[in-house]
Amino acid sequence: MEAIPYLTITIDILQQLQKQADRIRIVAGKAAATIAAGHWVRMFGSGHSVLPIQDCFPRYGGYVGFYPVMDPRLMWTTVSGPGGAEELLWLERQEHYMDVFLRHNHWDREDMLIVVSHGGQNAAPVEVALAAKRAGLYVVAVTSEENHLHKPATHSSGKKIGDIADVILFNGVPSEDAVISVPGVHGKVAGVSTLAAIALLQALVAETALILAEQGYYVQPFAAPNVEGVRPHNNEEVYEEFRQRLNHS
Repeated sequence: MEAIPYLTITIDILQQLQKQADRIRIVAGKAAATIAAGHWVRMFGSGHSVLPIQDCFPRYGGYVGFYPVMDPRLMWTTVSGPGGAEELLWLERQEHYMDVFLRHNHWDREDMLIVVSHGGQNAAPVEVALAAKRAGLYVVAVTSEENHLHKPATHSSGKKIGDIADVILFNGVPSEDAVISVPGVHGKVAGVSTLAAIALLQALVAETALILAEQGYYVQPFAAPNVEGVRPHNNEEVYEEFRQRLNHS
C-alpha cells in the first residue's frame, strides 16, 4: 500500500522532536516546580498557535496548573468578516495592542510562560514574551528553528520570541510550515506546525505529571465521564481545584 506523503512527513517530524527530550525535561522540571508551589504555567498563542494551548487545558487528560492566556480577537472564528482571518492577521502584527490586552493579566514572577509561534516574529507573541520577562517569569518559546535562526525580526525591539526565552523548544517544522507540493499548484499545502506544537505541549504535560508523581504530588486529570474507573464527581473537583488556585494566585 502506498504511503500517504503528509503522514510520512509528520511521522518524521515527530521523531525529530525526540532529539529535544532533554530540553522538554528541563521545561517539565520547571513546570513541575511551578505547579507544586501553587503557581501557573501560563501559555499564549495567537492565530493557529492558540490551538495547542487550548488543547492543553481544559481537555481530557489535562490537569490544573496550566493556564491558557487567550484573546478572542486573536482567534480565527470565521474565514472572513467579523472574527475572520483578515482582522486577526492584521491585529497580531500591531505593536502595543498587547499592552492593552495584558491590562487584565496579573503576572506573578513565580509563574512561568510558554509562548507558541511558528514564525516567532509577530508583535503579539513577542510583546507577551517581553511583558512576562520584564515581570521576572521564566519564559519558554515553541517555534521553528529555521525561522529563529534565519528570519529577521520584524518587531521594533529587534527580537523574536526565541531571543527572549530562557529555553526554546523547536517544532521541527520548516519555515514555510506547509509541506506538500502539488503538481500545478504554486506553493505547498497542508501545514504541520500546529500538530508539532500540540505534540510538544502534550509531551510536556505528561513529563510534568511524571516528575510531580515522583515528588509525591499526584495530579487529578480532567477525564471523560464514560471512562471506567472515573469517579462521578471527578471533573467537578477539577473545576473547584482550578477555582481555588485562581483565587489564591
